[in-house]
Amino acid sequence: MAGLSERHRLIVPHLRGVGHTPMPESEERGSFWAQADDIERLRIHLGLQRLVLIAHSAGTRLAISYAVQFTSSVAKLVLITPPAAYLVDEAPDAGDLSAKRHGDLNFEPAHAALIAGPQTINDDGYNAWQQESAPAGYATWGAKERAHAQIGRWSLAATKAYFSVAPPDDLAPRLGEVAAPVLVLAGAEDCLTGLAPVTALARLFPAGTSVVIENSGHYPWVEQPAAFREAIDSFLKP
Repeated sequence: MAGLSERHRLIVPHLRGVGHTPMPESEERGSFWAQADDIERLRIHLGLQRLVLIAHSAGTRLAISYAVQFTSSVAKLVLITPPAAYLVDEAPDAGDLSAKRHGDLNFEPAHAALIAGPQTINDDGYNAWQQESAPAGYATWGAKERAHAQIGRWSLAATKAYFSVAPPDDLAPRLGEVAAPVLVLAGAEDCLTGLAPVTALARLFPAGTSVVIENSGHYPWVEQPAAFREAIDSFLKP
């Protein structure tokens, strides 16, 4: 997080089926909606009155699920390049942003792989697809982006479980009940989530605001760490 841990204590939970946490007994228990209960149990275990939640990409689905189920436990919420099409009516613009990258020899094959989706039934194939499509997630494909794309390993089973339960139909209007301040960070060149739906998401929260990071794709703390820190540090000030 661009050195965020130097100023703040970061607690990073290993979600079900990821890292040191085993897969749940049922797939549904591993869904982002159900795992909100895990975050609440963690808050209680740590003896914290309220949490500042910071989440990225698909992780924002869990953060949003927690915020609407345990509203009073949220002090602040930071959503980094969140997929928002399932919550907002704003027309998607990821395709328009991708069209601007026409002729980019790194981007075009990666975007084609992204659109085709993973044609696999095992972790090795899924991780190979993630690597093949990785350049589509960045505004540029330089040394630091290449290094970042190599970090970690994906679990296909945990991914399937995470998306196994659809959120309630009234999730979007329930965001209006989240009184805590919310910061939505968008990458101006994010070809995965687009830009317009991401900034529209901030407007669903009573105290929501959005910041667009220029010259950044899906990972602003990697591509534009100074701008990322400026936005998030200002928001997290007491």
